[in-house]
Amino acid sequence: MDAQVQPHVSLAERPLPFECVALVLQGGGALGAYQAGAYEALAEAGIHPDWVAGVSIGAINAAIIAGNPLHSRIERLREFWTEVTTDGPWSWLGNGFGSSNTLRKLLNQMSAGAALAVGATGFFAARPVTPWLQPAGTVGAVSFYDTSYLKRTLERLVDFDRLNAGATRLSVSAVNVRTGNFVYFDTTTHTIRPEHLMASGALPPGFPAIEVEGEHYWDGGLVSNTPLQWVMESEPRRDTLAFQVDLWSAHGEIPQNMLEVMTREKEIRYSSRTRAGTDHFKHVQKLRRAIDRLLEKLPENLNRSPEAKLLSSVADCKVYNIVHLIYRAKKYEGHSKDYEFSRLSMEEHWRAGYHDARRTLRHAEVLERPRNLEGVYTFDFAQDGDE
Repeated sequence: MDAQVQPHVSLAERPLPFECVALVLQGGGALGAYQAGAYEALAEAGIHPDWVAGVSIGAINAAIIAGNPLHSRIERLREFWTEVTTDGPWSWLGNGFGSSNTLRKLLNQMSAGAALAVGATGFFAARPVTPWLQPAGTVGAVSFYDTSYLKRTLERLVDFDRLNAGATRLSVSAVNVRTGNFVYFDTTTHTIRPEHLMASGALPPGFPAIEVEGEHYWDGGLVSNTPLQWVMESEPRRDTLAFQVDLWSAHGEIPQNMLEVMTREKEIRYSSRTRAGTDHFKHVQKLRRAIDRLLEKLPENLNRSPEAKLLSSVADCKVYNIVHLIYRAKKYEGHSKDYEFSRLSMEEHWRAGYHDARRTLRHAEVLERPRNLEGVYTFDFAQDGDE
C-alpha cells in the first residue's frame, strides 16, 4: 500500500487500502431486495460504505442504509421489504413446487397482476378512478398510482437528521420533467427529504412526478439507471473501492416470443450498458495516469505553460476497484419481475444478493489495490465464469 494512502477505517471494521468505499445501486423495483441481500453480506464482512449512490429503488435502499446506524441497517431494510411484499393466497404453492418453472411463472404473473390491480403496501396504491377520467392537470390525470404511502414509510424507516449529518454520503438521481435535465440530489449539496427519494423513483406513467423546490421530477432511470459515473468522476478524486449492484443484466438470450421480447428490451434499456461504462472509464483512467506521469517528466518551463496547466486539470494517479454484482433473473421471471412484489420472490432476490456478494468476497484481489497500467480493476465473477 502506498504510504500516502489513508486506509478506509471511518465506518468499516475492516481496514481497506482505499480512501473511499462506495455502494452503487441500480433501479429495478421489486428486484431491489437483491441489493439488500448484497449489503447484508458486505456488512457481515465488516465492509460499510461511506458513500451510497442510488437510482429509483436503489435510492430507497441507499437512504435506508445511510439514514440508520450500522447495527440497525439490515433490520430496517428487512422491515421495508417485508412491508412492501405480500403472501398471496396462492403463495404456498411456490414452496411445494418451486422447481417447476411453469408453475412459478404462473404464480409470479398472478402476484404481478395483484400489484398492478391494487399496488404494494406502504409503497403505492392504485387510484380508484382511471387517469383517463380525471381532470387535466390534476395528479390523478398523470399517473395510475398514489405514492403518498411511500413518504410515510420513508419517514418511519429513515432518520433524515442522521442521513443529512453526512457520516455516510448519499447521492440519488432524478430527471427534471420540464427541462429534461438529469440531476443528482447529494447530501454534500442538498438537505435530503423524502421527496428527493420519491422523485428518484417516480417512474411514469405509473407514478406521478414529485415536486422538489418548485420543480417536478421523474425517475432518474429514464436517463441513466446506474450512478457509477457520478461516483467515479466526482471531485476531488479518491482511491475508490466501488461495489456496483445491478438489477438488470445486459447479457441475455435471443427472445422466442413477444413476452420475451418485452423482457429483453427492458433488461437492455435499464442495464445502462454497465460493462461498456466501466470499460470506457478504464480507458479514460489509463490516459489520465499517463498524463500524470508525463507531467512529472516535463522541465519546469514547460510545466508552467498553459497547455501543461490544462493537462494537469485532468491528470489523475488514483486507483479504482469496480466490483460488479449483477442479478441474473431466473427462467420463470419475465417482463413483470420488477413489479412482482410477492414475499417468496423477495426472499429469493435477497438470498441471491447475499450469496453473490459472499462468493465475490472470497476473492482476495477484490479488496486489493490495482497494480495495472490503468489503475483500475473490474470484477464480475459470475459473468466471467470464475465461480
